[in-house]
Amino acid sequence: MRTSIYIDGFNLYYGAVKDTPYKWLNLDRLCRLLLAQHHTIDRIKYFTAQVSARPDDPDQATRQQIYFRALRTIPHLDIILGHFLTSHVRMRLVNPPSQGSKMAEVIKTEEKGSDVNLAAHLLSDGYRGLYEAAVLITNDSDLLEPVRMVRQQLGLPVGILNPHQRPSRVLVQQATFVRQIRPHVLIASQFPNPMTDAQGIFHKPASW
Repeated sequence: MRTSIYIDGFNLYYGAVKDTPYKWLNLDRLCRLLLAQHHTIDRIKYFTAQVSARPDDPDQATRQQIYFRALRTIPHLDIILGHFLTSHVRMRLVNPPSQGSKMAEVIKTEEKGSDVNLAAHLLSDGYRGLYEAAVLITNDSDLLEPVRMVRQQLGLPVGILNPHQRPSRVLVQQATFVRQIRPHVLIASQFPNPMTDAQGIFHKPASW
């Protein structure tokens, strides 16, 4: 089956690779290892947002751009960007002191647009007949409705590759199949280091 892959980048990062040595992840290799041979991967769409340098992590944006460079060596992969919304808000402390304020001012950063973008591309591609099967890398139950629409209205299979330890129960109920992304698959799906593209040789970020 002609298969399109839709990846919720931050859901994948926080569910499977944060605080691990597996961040240098070849997404095409990952999907090929997890899917049966009757899936022919036509396209991969990676939904994320550009991060910014932070006082406690000034190299964060540089590392992401190096990873984007690695991903762009996959010819059938597109990076589709949402955005971050950062605001200063006052929030209640979990364990407030007996004396003084029970509130604290914090920087709240929200990633916006990726789930909506993923849902829009999933539905648009499906209605245009661009795939015979769709596979999502996510555990976000907010994507339940577009998954249900592809299954029920288009009659097409939708699989879930779950990056979290516990799959969303509502996604499990609607998906054609659910497979867990386990550490041994992440280990087998790493890009080589160094890599070469049209610009020359580049390396995996040193801290990875």
